[in-house]
Amino acid sequence: MLRWYGVGEGDEVILPAYTYSATANVIMHCGAKPVFVDVNYDDFNIDVSEISEKINENTKVIMPVDFGGMPCQYEVINQLVEAYRNKFVAKSENQKKLGRILVLSDAAHSFGASLNGKKTGSLCDVSVFSFHAVKNLSTAEGGAVALNFDERIFNNQEIYQELCVKTLHGQNKDALAKTQRGNWRYDIVEAGYKCNMTDIAAAIGLIELERYDNDNLRRRKEIVTLYLSLLKAVPKLELPIFEDTNRKSSYHLFPLRIRGINEAQRDEIIKEIFEREISVNVHFIPVPCMSFYKALGYSIDDYKTTYDNFSREITLPLYYDLTDDQVRSVVKAVADSIAKVLG
Repeated sequence: MLRWYGVGEGDEVILPAYTYSATANVIMHCGAKPVFVDVNYDDFNIDVSEISEKINENTKVIMPVDFGGMPCQYEVINQLVEAYRNKFVAKSENQKKLGRILVLSDAAHSFGASLNGKKTGSLCDVSVFSFHAVKNLSTAEGGAVALNFDERIFNNQEIYQELCVKTLHGQNKDALAKTQRGNWRYDIVEAGYKCNMTDIAAAIGLIELERYDNDNLRRRKEIVTLYLSLLKAVPKLELPIFEDTNRKSSYHLFPLRIRGINEAQRDEIIKEIFEREISVNVHFIPVPCMSFYKALGYSIDDYKTTYDNFSREITLPLYYDLTDDQVRSVVKAVADSIAKVLG
């Protein structure tokens, strides 16, 4: 989508420092510059109050990330890009047509979440979903691009057709189209990529879609509710938020934080939890902590809240087949491990 929008050398893309490297890597692939912003303390999402100071004439895209399944405050971001419309410097034809900064959501975690009653995928210009094996809705591997442009500016169906060509080596007909009578001849109209979803993956996804809201999402919420009720009794914990006045999460992650500890103590607690045969994780090691980005001059010291959240975070198991008894076992392992490490 960055390439479609004409993002290239000299351009800048604003994104949160607290994300997986994929969000930043695609910017590098285009020859553009990632511009990191710190995140909120409570929901780990991009701090919208800091975005304005990062915008300049090179800014082409803002890429919010719906951490853990909680949507970002898109109504604020959408208003922000409109406010900066007069300062936008367009380079490509698509940039000239839109006439402002593109809002491109990394919605890998938030399939099924909502903001003001509207589902993710409809909250900004473009949303990109992941259907990787660990995601709520999985096709084993793959993803989707959800287009939500104003039809007075862009024809979403035409963009879809254009993207289909880009994802199939620049070929202007897919395999099904070529099987139609007398329609075997095709053309390569650009040097495209090979990143179309397989038919098998799509078939899996259709079944998962049918049961998502009433089964998958319902069960994930039940697990989260049980975690929250049990963990309230454990000292020193900061519990994640999954709903507020206008947002509902997709319950993708359970990012637990422990008060008053440092990164080394967090790592020791994780070690103790593993000793109790419970697998936990950390989401994520912030991108400015990574060797590649540190070598480019980025420093985690510039993103205080990002580091604070990361240094105290432990992601608890959260998946469809997790039983209530297993949730209780996880909570006991966490409580016992904290007690052993911290006394």
